[in-house]
Amino acid sequence: MTDALPIIFMDRHLVLFDKPSGLLSVPGIGPEKADCMASRAASAVDGARIVHRLDRDTSGVILMARDADTHRELSRQFHDREVDKQYQAIVVGDVLGEEGLIDAPMRKDIDRPPRQKIDPEHGRSARTSWQVLERMDEPVRTRLRFQPETGRSHQLRVHALQLGHAIIGDDLYAPPDVVAMGNRLMLHAEALGFTHPASGERVEFRAEVPF
Repeated sequence: MTDALPIIFMDRHLVLFDKPSGLLSVPGIGPEKADCMASRAASAVDGARIVHRLDRDTSGVILMARDADTHRELSRQFHDREVDKQYQAIVVGDVLGEEGLIDAPMRKDIDRPPRQKIDPEHGRSARTSWQVLERMDEPVRTRLRFQPETGRSHQLRVHALQLGHAIIGDDLYAPPDVVAMGNRLMLHAEALGFTHPASGERVEFRAEVPF
């Protein structure tokens, strides 16, 4: 994987990248996991610092701040759920219905880290709207748009399971035959909307879906 990161937009306050699949958002444990979005962005763009994360194998729009005030305000918007997030995924099988809402609280799966699990009693609130975009045959698959209202770790991957249709290429949650259907995790952050901290304008940025 090259060090180059596609820039979607940049001004003196913030920068948005199109993160490739397979690249960590922040460093992991050990020298082999030091390469990540945060370190590459900091080297490429003055002041760039991480505001939110995408899973290693999820591609798409990721936002970074370039100064402390911008970082503080963007972090607040994420915390207060003022950011609009939109993803596309391809899942195995034919999803019943055209749209819906998954309301399924989540927590860490202590027995199987780093997996997460549904836990209606002890989990934290996790809500995801979904919509069918395309139905495909041979093999049977469904392209979905996900719009998470919350930002739990692995939320879309776990909520896809709750829907009864694992995301293709998901080596944490899908069975081996579903993993083998894709050459990557078929999950992409296609759009991110937020209020620009400097201008106060509502903005949206998009990254083309690569699958």
